[in-house]
Amino acid sequence: MARTEHYHDPNAPKANSIVVAVSVFVRDEQGRVLLIQRSDNGLWSLPGGGQEIGESVAETAVRETQEETGIRIEVTGMVGVYSDPDHVVAYSDGEVRQQFSLCFRAVSAGGELTPSDESREVRWVARDELDALDIHPSTLLRITHGYEDRPQPYIG
Repeated sequence: MARTEHYHDPNAPKANSIVVAVSVFVRDEQGRVLLIQRSDNGLWSLPGGGQEIGESVAETAVRETQEETGIRIEVTGMVGVYSDPDHVVAYSDGEVRQQFSLCFRAVSAGGELTPSDESREVRWVARDELDALDIHPSTLLRITHGYEDRPQPYIG
């Protein structure tokens, strides 16, 4: 299903749904962040996805990261809550979703980098390599906040 992100776009369609989603900020021993190149739009992103009935949001973070990257994680904290009403995602089936994402901090617990149907490529990316990648501004905000090691989660 095709998706188009609208970020502070006055011509964006009006949202008609909100779904609980998670993203995960994972660093390796060298301080690199785990990123995927999304299959649906080609952008580089943190692993993550929608919560399913019967699981906690921390379980969603673990499941989605392993599905998209092959890396097992342990959730260690929260980077922030991202619910900007001016960030909507329009899907080809007519759903227009207002952004609502909980971004977790996690550490790797093993596994091997493995792409999936949702991720064309998976890799650990050094902070100084981020500018060379096509990353949505909302994802870059989460990555920036993740590297800041804020004492309290971002709420916005």
